[in-house]
Amino acid sequence: MGQGRRGDDEFVEFAQANSARLQRAAYLLTGDRHQAEEAAQAALVRVYASWGRVRRKDPYAYARTVLANLLTDQWRRPVREYATEELPERPVARDVADEVTRRRWLIGALKALSPRERTVVVMRHFFDITEMDVARELNLSLGTVKSLNSRGLAKLRISIPTPRQGLETGAAR
Repeated sequence: MGQGRRGDDEFVEFAQANSARLQRAAYLLTGDRHQAEEAAQAALVRVYASWGRVRRKDPYAYARTVLANLLTDQWRRPVREYATEELPERPVARDVADEVTRRRWLIGALKALSPRERTVVVMRHFFDITEMDVARELNLSLGTVKSLNSRGLAKLRISIPTPRQGLETGAAR
C-alpha cells in the first residue's frame, strides 16, 4: 500500500511540475487554448496509466511523445464536438498588447506549417531536444526530422514577418 501511494505522490509532483509546459507546447501545436488544455490533460492521464513503467526512466520525454502523438492523431481524425448547455469559461482579458501580438504571430506562423513540420519544430526548439531524440520519440528517421525541421524553419523565416517588422511597417505608413 505504501509503494502505490508513493508512486501516486511522485506522479502528482511530476504533473504539477510539468503540466504548464505541456500545455504551452500543446498551445503552440494547436493554436487553441481549450484544445491545448485537453491535450495536456489527456497526455498526463496516459502518463499516469503508464507511471509504474516510465517513472524511473524519463517520464517527461514519455509525456512529450504522448502529447505529440495525441495531437497528430487529432489532425488525422475529424474533431467531434458535443453541445452542452453550459458555456465555456471566458478567458480573462489582459491588457498586454505586445504579448498578444507575439503570441498571435507565433501561432499564425506555426499554423502555416504542415502538422508534421509543426510537431518537429516545437519538439526541437520549444522542448529543446536533439534531432535524434525527436526522431526516436516520433518514430521517424533522423533524415526526415532534419528535413522537416529545415523546411519548417525556412517557411517561418521567409513567409511570416516578425512582430517588430509588422509594427515598423505599420508605423511607417
